[in-house]
Amino acid sequence: MKLSHHKERALMTMRNKAVLAVFGILLIAATLSAQAVQPPPAPWRGAGATPCVGSDGGVIKCAPPAQVIAVRAGRLFDSKSGQMMTKQVIVLQGERISDVGPESQIKVPAGAQVIDLSQATVLPGLIDAHTHMFNTPRRGMSRETSTLIAIHNLQADLRAGFTAARDMSSHGNGYADVDIRNAINEGRIDGPRYQVSGRGIAWGGGRQPESEDPLGNIFVRTVDEARKAVQEHIQHGVDWIKLFPTGGYSFTPTGDAKFVLMYPKPVLEALIDETHKLGHKAGCHVLGGEGKHNAILAGCDTIEHAYDLNQEEANMIVEKGLYYEPTFTRYIEPYMDDVDNKNTGGKYRMIPIFERAVTIAGKTKGLKMMVGSGVDGSTFPHGTQALEFESFVKHAGIAPAKAIQSGTIINAEILGWADRIGSVEKGKYADLVAVSGDPLADITELQRVKFVMKGGKVIRNETSAAALVK
Repeated sequence: MKLSHHKERALMTMRNKAVLAVFGILLIAATLSAQAVQPPPAPWRGAGATPCVGSDGGVIKCAPPAQVIAVRAGRLFDSKSGQMMTKQVIVLQGERISDVGPESQIKVPAGAQVIDLSQATVLPGLIDAHTHMFNTPRRGMSRETSTLIAIHNLQADLRAGFTAARDMSSHGNGYADVDIRNAINEGRIDGPRYQVSGRGIAWGGGRQPESEDPLGNIFVRTVDEARKAVQEHIQHGVDWIKLFPTGGYSFTPTGDAKFVLMYPKPVLEALIDETHKLGHKAGCHVLGGEGKHNAILAGCDTIEHAYDLNQEEANMIVEKGLYYEPTFTRYIEPYMDDVDNKNTGGKYRMIPIFERAVTIAGKTKGLKMMVGSGVDGSTFPHGTQALEFESFVKHAGIAPAKAIQSGTIINAEILGWADRIGSVEKGKYADLVAVSGDPLADITELQRVKFVMKGGKVIRNETSAAALVK
């Protein structure tokens, strides 16, 4: 019996989703297998002690056995309460925290190594919710060079105290951010714990498909193409779907800001719906206007930038359980005024509009605001993104403790990692940073990180008091 057109299409959709589900299971299994480091078949007949085997089948030196370490913290920021604790001890077993509390209650285990940070302030590892590990490749740049630059960038972020990050599109480098994330997870290179978003999905409009860069954004023109683009991203192993509901901005002759709408609303809704159906989250680049409003209505998990956010929209973000990530410093830099001066003859500026929006967000009860820098190798250097905390405090009137919470426990929540990072608690990863002074008194202290530990491994130790005692 011949099926109707609609039934045929429905059946095809079901088959596609079934295939995608099977593919997803296989992908997860393959990823877990790739990340598992196993000893080679016995007996080992090569050089030296028996090694382990990496994801590529090559032998690598096995990781050393887990150590017991005790960290003495003169001050310890509790990111859940926003309070500063004093004279605390953190005990680590391997990569996890096994105990934490006042030094009068926590006994340092016999034989433990002791890191003395009694003259410093210890905080949970910082989290940057909007990075671009890859620079946009210059004409003729090799893939190898682009990757080396990315590794340099992410290691600068790690040394600055950002032990976890969300990478929001690879800037013309395809799904290479997935490979970098996996290499970090396998222990091949040091870097933040990453969630990544691959190529990004943009509106095609009148663009011709044959002109598209296979390593750049995927361009979509219909609801069906939108859903397929989300599926392709997830097949390649991304964690997030990066969307672009809004294009550039300009000012009307009367000084009102107007923004270019990108996706038609049904396409944006399909992109977000497909993302959620497949168990992932979407981050929406929305400078403002109708595209921003549509993204909030459609339930995009993170509303990025939103220059002209108003109180009604801030309340909607709270009601829908979404998160707001302004990427604040990135868009109040002097170059913004340069562009506006050129385009308006000095009449109108976006910076005060954006400062007002972030101030509204900071004062809105229940709104969860994230710290994200947007570092991208152009106007905001990697390793300097603690400037974002200063911008929150000095340009939006946000309390230092609340700003630090945004860059720790709030970011951990939206990443789905609140059970493992974002606060210094028993059972969580030993991701710690230390500064000499008190960031609650001077938020710029976070720009002078002296000590970084990720998963129990010391990455940086430049605090004079941070002696390692056997």
